[in-house]
Amino acid sequence: MNIVVVGLGSMGYGAASNCAKAGLSTWGFDLNSASVERFKAEYGQATNDWNDIDVIDAVVLFVVNAQQAESVLFDSPLMSKLSADATIINCVTIPPSKATEISAKVLDAGFGYVDAPVSGGAGKAASGEMSIMASGAPESMSIIKPIFDAISANVFDLGAEAGNGSRMKLINQLLAGVHIVSTAEALNMAASYDMDLQQVFEIITKCAGNSWMWENRGPHIVEGDYTPLSTVNIFVKDMGIVTDEANLKGVATPLSQTALELYKEASESGLGLEDDSAIVKILAQKSGVKVPGMD
Repeated sequence: MNIVVVGLGSMGYGAASNCAKAGLSTWGFDLNSASVERFKAEYGQATNDWNDIDVIDAVVLFVVNAQQAESVLFDSPLMSKLSADATIINCVTIPPSKATEISAKVLDAGFGYVDAPVSGGAGKAASGEMSIMASGAPESMSIIKPIFDAISANVFDLGAEAGNGSRMKLINQLLAGVHIVSTAEALNMAASYDMDLQQVFEIITKCAGNSWMWENRGPHIVEGDYTPLSTVNIFVKDMGIVTDEANLKGVATPLSQTALELYKEASESGLGLEDDSAIVKILAQKSGVKVPGMD
């Protein structure tokens, strides 16, 4: 199986490296020359030119959004490189309606498609322990099992219907986006009391207020380190998907809408490329509070 992982960012690089470590023939593809050279140096096969690859049996997409996914699939030579039973694995967070649309076009072209958004962050991607929310035809799921085995600890099979994976990811991102905001809000409140933020963090991890995002993003705020692992702009996109889909269905999502506005404000203030936990700086500025890492 000749695999191409498209998008060598924090998630895609981890996925590609674990495919290579598992002994799968893996190409890394990215328009960023530095990422290509890094992967080539570590694992041997990487490019930013489709002409370098002869035949592709599986494509794993880790690009930023639906527009980029469509561009890779339909506006590049990629499809002409696919083998007869090739499968597209779309790990991008996109609207469920868009996942259905892309799936239909790929299937009409005669190839397999698996809607497979992921969760776990850069750390889980690097260790090959992501969770995958997958939906696709059983035969496609069977073919790509070695890839999922290499990159994930949990694969949730959500049936054959395209869009099921993206619906589940939407629910996950709703919670994740709101939990990051609540983490920032709580630590900003603690800072307003001049509390020891490290102590606050440690105590809450043992109490009912704990969450995965508290444990993962809390240390970023406590240490004032906003080196991007997942950026503010990613949650502008993801919470936008949540609220857009909710509006289409007439579903009330007041917490998601509030969270989205905060992410947008942070992005517009110049924090878009910082870690998503940097939204605490917006809350601190509004509150007249000093949090670690503020200028």
